[in-house]
Amino acid sequence: MTALDFFARWRVRLGYVVAIAVLWLAHPTPLSLVLGAVVGAGGLGIRGYAAGYLQKQEVLTTSGPYGRTRNPLYLGSSILTAGAAIAAHSWWGGALLLFYFALVYRLVMRREEKEMRAKHGAAFDDYATRVPLFLPRVTTAAGESSNAAAAFSWAQYKKNHEYEAALGFLLLLIVLTVIWRLRGQ
Repeated sequence: MTALDFFARWRVRLGYVVAIAVLWLAHPTPLSLVLGAVVGAGGLGIRGYAAGYLQKQEVLTTSGPYGRTRNPLYLGSSILTAGAAIAAHSWWGGALLLFYFALVYRLVMRREEKEMRAKHGAAFDDYATRVPLFLPRVTTAAGESSNAAAAFSWAQYKKNHEYEAALGFLLLLIVLTVIWRLRGQ
């Protein structure tokens, strides 16, 4: 098993270990909780928007946010991670979260890119030349689909279980609020 395979397979489970460490290091305040929630909500919005387009393992999705970045789910996750770091109000916890995200998702994106290239060949190569890997374009790349069949779908959002990210972030905010209350800050 390569490092790419390991992190792709174990990233969520390893994330739980990181989350426990971050919670241990956390010193949330009411302001950090509110600011973190606002930033995290932005990340959830991006993730949710992307999940409404993504047809995993079925087609090469190039419409909606996928016309601006090849990885809008991970872009949203990075913003969600920043929101969690802000809410936790810990330099060490924030550094750990951001380091974990940067390491793991860089490897995961590389692995998924190899899989997409193997599955979609020249179509993926063409897409990859027009759409950046992570940081989004301001405008949709020329040639990306804009037909009605490629519109946002709540059914697709649900099929991708994207609501689980929102529930997880809400749980994190609740736990951080409890930590704040227990520490009497």
